[in-house]
Amino acid sequence: MANFDFKLEAYIGRRPNFLTEITVEYNGTTPTITFWDATALGKAKPTIDQLNALDSQATTLENNDKVRYTRKTSYGDIGEQLDEIYKDIDAWKARIKSIKDANAKE
Repeated sequence: MANFDFKLEAYIGRRPNFLTEITVEYNGTTPTITFWDATALGKAKPTIDQLNALDSQATTLENNDKVRYTRKTSYGDIGEQLDEIYKDIDAWKARIKSIKDANAKE
């Protein structure tokens, strides 16, 4: 089952701002939406059943987020990448492609 935050992202169509648009409280492992800014979010507050129906979409978002993190850490420091590009852009392209191929998004 996907993380609740990703279910919210699937419902809204983007990542919400958890400081100004939504507040979620947990009673043990059960999430409850205690604040929902419908104007900023452009949608009515969803029910838990509506969010649970988005589980497969949310799982895809969660998996792609993990891929983005893995890619970002594998790419390395931007300064080092620029140096690598300057020295041998083709080697840099090959390295980046191998990282993307090894960490494909869904």
